[in-house]
Parts: sequence; structure tokens; C-alpha cells
Amino acid sequence: MIDIKLIREKPKLVKENIRKKFKDEKLPLVDKVRKLDEEWRKLKFEEDKLRSGRNTISKEISEAKKLGDSKKEKELLKNAKEIPEKIAKSEQKRKELEQEIKELMMKIPNIIHSSVPIGKSDKDNVEIRKIGEPKKFDYEIINHAELAEKLNCVDFDSAREISGNGFYFLRGDLALLHASMLAFARDYMIKKGFEYVLPPFMIRRKVVEGVMSFAEMDVMMYKIQDEDLYLIGTSEHSMIGRFIDKVLQSKQLPITLTSYSPCFRKEVGAHGIEEKGFYRVHQFEKQEMIVICEPEDSYTWYDKMQQFTIDVFRELEIPVRVLECCSGDLADLKAKSCDIEAWSPRQKKYFEIGSLTNMEEAQARRLNIKIDNGKERYFAHTLNNTVLASPRALIAFMENHQEKDSSIKIPKVLQSYMLGKKKIEVKKMVIRSIPH
Repeated sequence: MIDIKLIREKPKLVKENIRKKFKDEKLPLVDKVRKLDEEWRKLKFEEDKLRSGRNTISKEISEAKKLGDSKKEKELLKNAKEIPEKIAKSEQKRKELEQEIKELMMKIPNIIHSSVPIGKSDKDNVEIRKIGEPKKFDYEIINHAELAEKLNCVDFDSAREISGNGFYFLRGDLALLHASMLAFARDYMIKKGFEYVLPPFMIRRKVVEGVMSFAEMDVMMYKIQDEDLYLIGTSEHSMIGRFIDKVLQSKQLPITLTSYSPCFRKEVGAHGIEEKGFYRVHQFEKQEMIVICEPEDSYTWYDKMQQFTIDVFRELEIPVRVLECCSGDLADLKAKSCDIEAWSPRQKKYFEIGSLTNMEEAQARRLNIKIDNGKERYFAHTLNNTVLASPRALIAFMENHQEKDSSIKIPKVLQSYMLGKKKIEVKKMVIRSIPH
């Protein structure tokens, strides 16, 4: 959510930002907010005038009593009794306006950073970095779902029977690999000085509204029936929500946290949900990082956080690239964002495995997270980034480390997490003869 001062003082800037995001249907919101805000300020002025008048009347009543002017005293008392009712009515109307303004403001996109490329959709995103050289294979790379079944490490049929499409049972060595990658990502972030946290996996609506745009909420979130609770789509939601309505002392900053959680997403209308595999699913697990910091430090942290994810995948020997998200591909709360994509040797292209976002003060403004530096209070900047999300990272791992015999090689950094295992191999069936 942007500062309403921008709409009061620089409405053209706000409208131009909306045009850059190719959301012209939101342009009328700016004028509507300006009109409601003018009405709100007029009511506030009248309330202040009434309160001031009440103080003046009190003095005049006291003066009339001293002079023994009972007629004037009676008239003044009548006027004085009417003032609280007028103030109450004005306050009620003003609160209604505040709520209406807030709801409209939450639909107006955040001001994008000056470095964001202008474009209509994800097709206009810009590649800014490539890390790692894609390996050339002289044999065919098997689809991850087929390979998992060949290794006898997945059960799609039972999951479909008990939960429906978009679910699976991960078993044996692949389940251990999945857990090992997340544990490695967790330990990497702890070594970088981030505090490890296990957050709640359900959050209240007021937090959901604070951490994400309305459009995302409707598409992504699962609501718990008859409860004011939603399943989290990422641990960023509860991690940032933890600081709702808090004033942070400047000396506490930056706050750097890393968290593990299962994540739940509807993926409504998403193509591929009917396909067998791990790529687009309703439930996955993720190691996340968040930073709450001083405004002047947020883009330094943005660069650091990007590098952390790159380094994790470099250690896992998976080639990645960074795509700068264009204006039209940014959700309303985002000021700047990039996607991290892993190389798929099977498809001969990169695919998304995580994203990094700087919300600047938009998220903190919604959640009322402020900094006190001893002289003034102002809104913090918030950032979030995927360290590693599985099963997408698992798909990238299975493809990039797949051997000719359908085994999966385990890089040295993961071998201790894999209980010393250096390979995941197809288990050969042993046929034993039964003695007569």
C-alpha cells in the first residue's frame, strides 16, 4: 500500500505507475481516493472546529454565570449539548470513509523501482545473470515422474485416491534427498547469520490482507471453513505477519530470519495440475528467508539475498539464471522482483524454482510495522526470497544429476545429509529359490 500523500500531492506519478504496470482499469481508483480523501479531511476539519468551539462555549458559559445572564447561559448550554452528537456523527462518517479509502488503496499498485524493466507480461522479463554451465548429456534424460517411479520412490496412485490430483507420496531415498536439500539450505542460511524459525502454518485474515494483494489471496490461499484462518502459501506470510503493529528500534535492525514450512496453494486454473509429476502441486515445502530493515539498506539486502540462493544452487551443482521481472509481471505489492530459474537438461530450457522480492514499505504500511530511530517513526522495508523450494528443486536435481543407468548422483555437499549415500540407484529385484 502506498502513502496517501502520493495521491494527494503526486496523483500523476501514481497514475503513470499504474500505466507502466498495464493496469489501466485501476486508473479511476486514484481520482476516487482523492475525492473520498478530500471529504475525509473536510470532516476532520469540522470535527476539530467543533471541539475548539466546545472549549470556547465552556468559557462563555462560565462567563455568563459570573455575570448572572441566565438567558445567555441557557442558550449556550443548549448549544454545548448538541456538539458531542455532531462530533459523534462526523466521527462515524469519517471512520466509514477511512475503511472505504483503505480498501481502495490496497488495490492501487506499489510504486515500482526505477530499475524495473517495462513490459506487459512474464514474456518481457529480462535475463540478467547465468550461473553454472549446463552439462551436456550423451543419453536421454528421463522425465522426473518416470524416473521416480523407476526408482520405486513415489506413489502417485494412492495419493490421487486419498487426496486427488496434485499430490503424491514421496518415498525412500527420494524422500531423504528432498529433506536433505532443505536441511542443507537451512544450514547455509544459519551460517550466513539468519535466525532459524519454525512459524505457524495458519494465519488470520488480517495478516493475509497485510502480506499479499487481494488478487493473489483469492487465487492462492486455502481458507479453513468456519475459522478465521488460512493455510500459508509461504512462510513469509507468518514470518512478516509476526511483526504486525510493532515498533522496532533502529538498533534491532536488520532482522534476518530463515524458516521452514509446508506451503499450500490452490493453483486455480493452472495448466499442468492434471499431469503426473511434482512440478505444479497443491502442497510443497520450502526454506525461506526474510529481511526487515532500514529503507536505505533494502537494495543492498536485495542483492545479498539473490546471491545466497545462487550460492545454494551452485553448491548443489545445478545451473541457474536470474530473470528480472518486468513491470507487468509484478504483483501489486512488489517494488522490484526477480525469479531464479534452474536449467532443465530434459526440456533444454530454464524453469522457475523461486523468487526474490523487495516490497519496500508497502507491506509494512499494511501491517503497520514501524521503525523508531529515537527522532522519528517511519515504515520499515520488507524483503523475502526462496532459499530452496522442493519439489521444484528436486526436479532440477534429478535431471541435472541423472546418470545413464537412471541412478542419481549425490554431490559431496549432500552426502552427509544422505547418511553417506553417494548415489540413488534402481533397486534390482532379487529372486530367491524356495527350497523343496
